[in-house]
Amino acid sequence: MSYLSLSNTSLLAIAISFIVICLTVIFLRIVSQLKAKQALKEELAQHDNFAMGISFASEITVVITTIAFLFDEISLSAAQSNPLKVVFLVVLLFAFIKLGHLIHRKWILHRFNEEAAILKQNVCAALVDSGMLLANCIITLGLYSWSHTQGYSSLLIVFVSFFLLQGIFALDSKIREYRFAHANQGASLQSNFNLENTSIGIRYAGKSIGLALAVYAGLASATFHSGKMVENLFTLALHCGTMWLLLYLLTSIIKFISLPNIDTALEIDHQDNIGIACIEFAVFSAIGYLLISMFSI
Repeated sequence: MSYLSLSNTSLLAIAISFIVICLTVIFLRIVSQLKAKQALKEELAQHDNFAMGISFASEITVVITTIAFLFDEISLSAAQSNPLKVVFLVVLLFAFIKLGHLIHRKWILHRFNEEAAILKQNVCAALVDSGMLLANCIITLGLYSWSHTQGYSSLLIVFVSFFLLQGIFALDSKIREYRFAHANQGASLQSNFNLENTSIGIRYAGKSIGLALAVYAGLASATFHSGKMVENLFTLALHCGTMWLLLYLLTSIIKFISLPNIDTALEIDHQDNIGIACIEFAVFSAIGYLLISMFSI
């Protein structure tokens, strides 16, 4: 009786995927060293730059998650018959993730220089940046699962849909900034990121990841209409918008039950209460995953 179900083709696919992951991580390490203008070992081990470590860890997570996702989606026979298509798909997914990351840095949080703050060992900045990087990875993979892009017309629909989803993230971020200013006498959330309040970074990252999971649930429940731009945009706006509202409704109920009579804004914004921030992170991430489980059937 055989207890090992791995075939030779499966082992080959695992080996190829692992090689791609290793090469990509080496590339990320070189890029990180160029940004820091010194060896990554010195920045992490000698200078104890926790922020750089968090940022680099999130990048590694995105690489491995993306390759693992494709490993599950694409059969080895299809990859062998058209390897250039697989390479193009890998490059395209990473390009979308990076584009979303740049939109976050240059547009959504345009008044806050995350890269400079991370080099100054600002852990809050690293958490904010890493949360949005992971969020963009989730929605990019969700778009692929939704469309399974075939041809240039589908790619155009995905491209426009991607910007629609970025608009949802931008609107959500503006609402968070408004609520922060309302609760803190007009203070700017982006300016407070520079104060290195770790709990604010944890809460922001948790809400970003939770929203991305909710959007993934919207994409999983929506139908892709091949070659129909307007129908697809309307469908995404309806499904993802509904998941967005459900996310905040359900998290509000859970927070009310789990944190009774606690002013979470006061605890996080003024007292840097990491424990409360971690609870918010967990609630948003868990509810986002719950929505995927409920609506991706």
